[in-house]
Amino acid sequence: MTNISAYIVLIIAVILGTAANGFAKGAQGFTIFIPSILTAITIVGCMYALSIVMKSIPVGITYASFAGLCIIATSIVGIYKFNQMPDLYTMVGLFLIISGVLIVNLLGKTN
Repeated sequence: MTNISAYIVLIIAVILGTAANGFAKGAQGFTIFIPSILTAITIVGCMYALSIVMKSIPVGITYASFAGLCIIATSIVGIYKFNQMPDLYTMVGLFLIISGVLIVNLLGKTN
């Protein structure tokens, strides 16, 4: 698998992870059946996608990228779906996360 393919699968993992986070909020502590099932399915799909990515990209870089991007994506879902507006400090923190993901992927040593 090429690095480009691995990063495409990583984006799929981020989408599935973000969906799982949204479904988990809707599951209300796994007390609502359909969102609970959707949470479980998307988490399994997310972990499967991450395991594929880790064949090509080192585990630390994979997970740092996944976690950072998932945090950003979940924050965006929180804004649009749950009307959770971040304050200034949260926005600064999210900017630092984006910066960290870019540094790890663009400047970090992968081997």
